[in-house]
Amino acid sequence: MLEKLKSIKDRFDCLTKEIADPQVIADTKTWQKKVKEHSNLQPLIEEYERYEKLTKDYEDAKILIDTESDAEMKSMLKDECENLKGKISESEEKLKILLLPKDENDTKNVILEIRGGAGGEESALFAHSLLRMYQMYCDSHKFKMEILNIEETELGGIKEVQALIKGKNAYARFKYESGVHRVQRVPETESQGRVHTSTATVAILPEMEDADVEINDKDIRIDLFRSSGAGGQHINKTESAIRITHFPTGIVVSCQDERSQTQNKEKAFAMLRAKVYDYYQQQKEAEYKQNRKSQVGTGDRSERIRTYNFPQGRVTDHRIGLSLYNINEFMNGDLDEMIDALTLADQQKKLSEQND
Repeated sequence: MLEKLKSIKDRFDCLTKEIADPQVIADTKTWQKKVKEHSNLQPLIEEYERYEKLTKDYEDAKILIDTESDAEMKSMLKDECENLKGKISESEEKLKILLLPKDENDTKNVILEIRGGAGGEESALFAHSLLRMYQMYCDSHKFKMEILNIEETELGGIKEVQALIKGKNAYARFKYESGVHRVQRVPETESQGRVHTSTATVAILPEMEDADVEINDKDIRIDLFRSSGAGGQHINKTESAIRITHFPTGIVVSCQDERSQTQNKEKAFAMLRAKVYDYYQQQKEAEYKQNRKSQVGTGDRSERIRTYNFPQGRVTDHRIGLSLYNINEFMNGDLDEMIDALTLADQQKKLSEQND
């Protein structure tokens, strides 16, 4: 590990010089690429430098113990050595995690899709609650959510919704939300006060650029139609809504949120690129099911990942067995404790896999 770290440190030092070189700066594309690489390496290098300092301090303290004659001072130095050993061990674990292969999509924006599942109108209302939860999380973390397409019900629920979430490392924060979310609560539509169980599905897809996914004109059909909504909302007398069908995969996307046909077309293509990429990724991952077992679960749409139990005030993530008793705060976007725990569990499993 140390040899690898030294090699990375050499590369980092080289990049530091290159991004300050006028000749490199003159080539904007090359300079931006090197700046990005330098920025990505910085957290690892900072931790490596901390590790080196801790190791040096530990070695210095050991030497002083051997030369110190005062019993009280010797005891203090021994305590310091033990303290430094603990910090060195902690730093080693951080370095191992920082050295894990990075998910190339972590820095990308996110296409969020929520659909009502089992449970009729209550599932549509729960889908609306999930959308609100993610919107509040975005608001508190400087992510920007933009609705791409939404189908609402008469009672204010959501049959399905697609949204674009923009921001630094958006995919890294949202990627563990994919799967089936189950709710247990007394529905607003239930007069008897009985607890019902219903579900909604969430899909998290990284936003793809044109260069990431090739979509040929001959493989798609674009249809224009008039936008519509529940209760007559979003009615447009012109055919500004867009539907795109991708023949090789059978994927169909539509966007009717904007009044402009051009804007709807751009948003529809953004959704299509994300879904086509995800389709082929799912096929690829299916060939490596054994590897997939080592993941927390970032892609299986049929996996029931979480239960929201309102009578008990509990949110339970079934992948890591974590229960939080703060359901009101959670539904108001306080997701960090859960997301951090899922991220840590994924990292630990990957570390364990490396050691096997």
